Amino acid sequence: MKNVLHADKLHALTGGLPDLRQITRFCTAHEISTFLRSISASLEQDRQRMADWNSKLRELDQSIDSTPQQDLRRIHDELNQIELERFLMTCSVSALHHSCTHYRDVLAKRAMTLVAAEMESAGRSKPDLPFALVSMGSDGREEQTLITDQDYLIVYGDGGGAEADQYFLDYSTLLVDRLEEAGFKRCTGDIMPTNQTWRGSLSQWHKRLLAIVRYEVEDYAKNMMDMIVLSDARYVAGDRTLADELITTIREMEREFSRVLWGMAKAATEMKLALGFMKRLWTESSGEHKGEFNLKLLAWAPLVMNVRILSINQGLPATNTVQRITLLEKEGSFSASMASDLRAAYHVLTKHRILLQIKVIKGIQNDSYHLNPYELPAEERERIRHALVRIDELQKMIHTNFSIV
Repeated sequence: MKNVLHADKLHALTGGLPDLRQITRFCTAHEISTFLRSISASLEQDRQRMADWNSKLRELDQSIDSTPQQDLRRIHDELNQIELERFLMTCSVSALHHSCTHYRDVLAKRAMTLVAAEMESAGRSKPDLPFALVSMGSDGREEQTLITDQDYLIVYGDGGGAEADQYFLDYSTLLVDRLEEAGFKRCTGDIMPTNQTWRGSLSQWHKRLLAIVRYEVEDYAKNMMDMIVLSDARYVAGDRTLADELITTIREMEREFSRVLWGMAKAATEMKLALGFMKRLWTESSGEHKGEFNLKLLAWAPLVMNVRILSINQGLPATNTVQRITLLEKEGSFSASMASDLRAAYHVLTKHRILLQIKVIKGIQNDSYHLNPYELPAEERERIRHALVRIDELQKMIHTNFSIV
C-alpha cells in the first residue's frame, strides 16, 4: 500500500512536467536536484504520517477490550479522525471500509461485554442460551464509512421461553443505549434489536421469515424492505454457529421463494438514476439543491441494490459489493469489462460519498447526500456519468433476466 501511495504521489507531482529526458531544456542541474530532493522529502513525510497513523490505530484497537464504557466514544472519535485524515491522503475506499468495519466490530463486541456485566450486576443473569449479534446495511457489507448508525439484529437459541424473550429485550435496550453513547447513532429506520422485528429466538426468526416470503403479512412494502436489509446480514459477535444458521436460512428462503426475489429485482431495476437526456448527468433544476443530485439515492444505492440481486440469485456467499461483483464475473454473470467498470463505478461513487461526509464532519455543509457534479473537474464528472451509464445497463440486464414487465 505504501509503494502504491508513493507512486501515486510521485505521479501527481510530476504529471504536469515535460518528458524528464528533455527537462534540461527547461531546468538547470541545480534546479533538478532541488526538485528531486523536494519530492523525496514529501514522500518521506507522507510515509512517516502513515506509520504514525498505523501505530496509533494498533494502539487504540488493542486498548478497546479493557476500555470502560465512558471512554469508548473518545476512542471511536480518535479512530474516525485517523481514517478521515488517511482518506484525504490516499482516497482509498477499500482501506477505509476495512478499517472502519473492523474497529466498529471490536467496539460493538466490547459494548456487548459491558452490557452483559451491567445486567449481571443488576441481578439479571443471562439465560443458558447461545446468542449472536448480526449486522446489516453497510456494516453487513463491510462497507462502513465515517458516519455510521446502528443496523443490528439479535438472534438467540430456542427453549428459553418468555423469560429469555424478556431478558433479550432488556439486554437489547441497554445495548442500543450503550452503542449510542459510544458513537453509533440510532437507526432512523429503527433497524435495531429494541424493535421486536429485529430480535428473536431462532425459531421465532424462522417463523417471521416464512411469513414474509409467503406473503402472509399485510404491509408488503415494509416486509419486502426487511428482506432486502436481511440480504446483507453478517456475523459480528457472539455464537457464530447460531448466526450462520440464521444467515443460511435467509439466503435459502430468498432463493426458494422466487416471487420474493422477483419483487426485490423489480424494485431494484425501477430505482431512478441521475441520468437525463442523451445519458447526460441530471441535476435538480430548482430548490435548495439546484444543480445537485442525491448521490446516494440516484447513483450509489441502485448499484449496491442491483449487484445484491444478482448475487442472491446466483447463490453467492459474499455480502461486500466489490466482492460480489468479482464473484459474479468469475461465475459468468459479468464480462471482464462490465465487472471492471462496475468496480470502478462503486469506488468513484463511494469516494464522493465519503468526501461529502468529511464536509459535514468539518462543518462545511449540512448535507452528506447531494453532490454538485459541475464543481468537479471534467474528467471526474465523466467518470461519474460513465458509472451511471453502466448501472443503467445493469438494471436493464436484470430487468430482462427476471422477465419484469
